[in-house]
Amino acid sequence: MATTQDPPALHVAQLEDRDGLTSSKLYRWGVAVAHRRRAVLAASLLILLACAAAAPGLQKRLGVPGYTVNGSDSARAAQLIERQFPKLGSESNLVVLHSTNHIASDGTFRAVIASVDGALARQKYVRRVLGPYDRYAAGLILEGEHIALSVVSLGGTAQQRFEGVRAMQAAATRAAGNHGIQVLLTGQSPIVKDLGDAQKLDTERAERVGLPVAFAVLLLALGAVVAALLPLLFAIAALLLTSGVLALLVTLFHFDTLLLAIVTMIGLGIGIDYSLFIVTRFREELARVSGGGGGTPERERVAHAVGVTLATSGRTIIFSGVVVAFSLASIFVVNFNIYREIALGTIVVVVCMLTAAMTLLPAVLALLGARVNRGALPRRLRPADAQAGASEAATGRWARWARLMMRRPLITVAVTTAVLLLLATPFLRLSSGFDAGVLRDPGTVSGRADILLAHALSPGVALPIQIVVSARPGANGRSGSYLAAAKSLDQTLETDSRVTGLLENQGNSSALLTMIASVPIESPAINSLVRHVRDDLAPPLQRRMHVNVFVGGATAQALDEIGELNSKIPLIAVLILIPSLLFLLLALRSIVLPIKAVLMNLLATCATMGLVVWVFQDGHGHRLLDFTTVGFIQFTVPVIMFALLFGLSMDYEVFLIRRVQEEWRKTGDNELAIAAGMQHTARPIMAAAAIMVAVFGSFMTASLFELKQLGFALALAIALDATLIRLVLVPAAMKLLGTRNWWLPAWLERLLPNWGG
Repeated sequence: MATTQDPPALHVAQLEDRDGLTSSKLYRWGVAVAHRRRAVLAASLLILLACAAAAPGLQKRLGVPGYTVNGSDSARAAQLIERQFPKLGSESNLVVLHSTNHIASDGTFRAVIASVDGALARQKYVRRVLGPYDRYAAGLILEGEHIALSVVSLGGTAQQRFEGVRAMQAAATRAAGNHGIQVLLTGQSPIVKDLGDAQKLDTERAERVGLPVAFAVLLLALGAVVAALLPLLFAIAALLLTSGVLALLVTLFHFDTLLLAIVTMIGLGIGIDYSLFIVTRFREELARVSGGGGGTPERERVAHAVGVTLATSGRTIIFSGVVVAFSLASIFVVNFNIYREIALGTIVVVVCMLTAAMTLLPAVLALLGARVNRGALPRRLRPADAQAGASEAATGRWARWARLMMRRPLITVAVTTAVLLLLATPFLRLSSGFDAGVLRDPGTVSGRADILLAHALSPGVALPIQIVVSARPGANGRSGSYLAAAKSLDQTLETDSRVTGLLENQGNSSALLTMIASVPIESPAINSLVRHVRDDLAPPLQRRMHVNVFVGGATAQALDEIGELNSKIPLIAVLILIPSLLFLLLALRSIVLPIKAVLMNLLATCATMGLVVWVFQDGHGHRLLDFTTVGFIQFTVPVIMFALLFGLSMDYEVFLIRRVQEEWRKTGDNELAIAAGMQHTARPIMAAAAIMVAVFGSFMTASLFELKQLGFALALAIALDATLIRLVLVPAAMKLLGTRNWWLPAWLERLLPNWGG
């Protein structure tokens, strides 16, 4: 058969020979999925339907956040309180009854108090209810009798208390009737319950803001309605798959209410990001092999385009996903559950995104074929790579930008590095702490209660500090010394201006001091109070009187978490950096480029944290972002941001450098390869970054300080990485390095596995 009759077939064969992709396992996988696209789609649909059926059960099974640090001071205090003071229960909550029309001594108010206390006493896990008129009650009527308090002692596990709080609030509200008396529940479990509710509302609000912005960016980036819809639909489908997998895992592992907010934030970001790279490369390859008339059947051209896409962009997102997973796995060294749950949940969402990107998405692309370009924008608004016959010469605007950055590479690198270092300087004074998130938020039940209590009594009354003084086993006749030690500690703390009141309870071999602070529980002042008890007051008593002193409560627990996390940061950093270097070495087949990438990532991370400190710790921009600074950064934010950024930025790095490498292998011209690689990848990188900024940035609308800070940090980090790092530093640094970019000793080349070439 004459070759002139089959130009498309010849073109496809030449493309395969030139790129050497047909030997890739990912290429063969992509072709196989394309040929069996209907079977893959049918199987995917059945799995997604099963996940949709299982997903509602996930929300019901999510539990209380596991903030306890195993073996910590606060954990031992909680264990002693449960064992030595069973009548006090595991936790004390406050019921705040407030009325502007009634006072606590009138008949209506007294009847409501009795009804509410009776209803609460009948609730599961309630050990005791101490009302304002009970025999041993004192100081429970406030504000000229317009506020009355009842103390509710709860037993059971943290999960059981968490589950019982909603029923308690509902029972108390029903019992109060319609007498104009507000009934509000506060304390550790009610606050955690409101925290979960607020997280759900924040996530829904962020989705409403982020998804339309993401679609607009996708439409501009891809230039066609169908192509722009695909990443959004893919991300939603992959999140559904994630929910189904988590619904299975929640039967084996504990997951808390924060999980869905984090998974949604990360899942939407990386799902759209990964699918954008896949769709962009597919359209480019489809345009490249569709330049002729008859010859190669369209089905084969589409299958080839899918195969090339998975062998190039598919490989890129696999490397990125693996780095994300390994980075997050490093968090398992932290000895408290909430971090491990966040890490496991995020690893699950990454694995689900990659699985769907290697099966569902290529099957959809194969089914659509050229129809992926339906609803095209005017030609001038479409990306050149998606148009048939587009030139491959590095002459576009992004290529010109790259050459501009390479014109004075040393100056470009020096100035950009100096700017990033300047942005990073506030990071040196980072102060981390714990903000409960819903305290004094009038939009929550516990928040309204805390506002009333802070004004009428003390800002620390809802979450008191608990100090347990216990006799040491085998104290040789000094078994009563714990009472003397508790009395001494009580007398010292009564003179401290940060303390409003102290309540003492005596057990068999322990004394419990319940300390109500005069300062907010999320303030640096209360942290210093806990440290003062632990570091200054407790050690002399322990030595002199042979007792143990343990400080518990929410504030002490938060300090234990911060201490545990800070002690593990060096190990976490090593566990993130080493896998990142190794996987980049495998992906880029170079020693120099992985080191450069890691150094640039560290620079971007430090610059981001510097700006986070400047904004949230120092309070700049508080009006714009609608927050009141508490003088520190939420302690969970830096490590989560660091682990995620290293993985998320790797797809930009590999996507760009692998394309430069393709051009380098074809031409051997370093500058031309950099310019051509930038021309092909800058637009999707900028679009992917803009989408991630939109998705992550939408969480800046959150009412919870933690989600607001994390959304800001991730959005800013991605923006810095995609602009100053990828578009400025990378081309300039690669120009400076020249052929050293691709240096790899022959002996190491022989040792490294070739995963797809």
